[in-house]
Amino acid sequence: MRFKTIVKRIIIYFVLIMFAFILQTCLFPMVRFLFAAPNLLLIITFSYGFMYGPTTGIICGLFAGLMMDTFYSEPFGLFIMIYSYLGFFCGLFTEEYRNDSMILPLILCVVCDFFYNAAMIVYRILTFGFVNMEFLLKKVVLPEMFFTLLVTIAVYHILLNTNRKLDQIDDLRGQNAA
Repeated sequence: MRFKTIVKRIIIYFVLIMFAFILQTCLFPMVRFLFAAPNLLLIITFSYGFMYGPTTGIICGLFAGLMMDTFYSEPFGLFIMIYSYLGFFCGLFTEEYRNDSMILPLILCVVCDFFYNAAMIVYRILTFGFVNMEFLLKKVVLPEMFFTLLVTIAVYHILLNTNRKLDQIDDLRGQNAA
């Protein structure tokens, strides 16, 4: 890939993650019928990791974690670490599986959301010493996993189709430049 294309993609990732962060933190909590907000940053991170590989997953995880670390009071770097590892993990499946099937992305969504919530629970246990697991599972983890899974069905298709069109445009520009 040319340098301009790489920079353009990184800017697209950053803007998309900023938009998802604003939706996730400002708009979704105001919707009354939602018990928990879907984790859009997680969806974008695992989707790009799965579509383009571990490096892209780490870059998206870095931006998503940076947004969360900047605006939340957890130790700086906690969200960067979690999202980057999840983006890298999902990127490991790029070569072996087709990315237009919905089965593996949904499985990755559930696995990533489980590990994200498990990491946050472990952090809370280490920090506070005690966590009400029944409350967390019933009121936070399971509703968030459910809504994240539902939103993944729509968002993954949008991201996949948009990125296929961007790839075609980039290929056409590369052929015209040669």
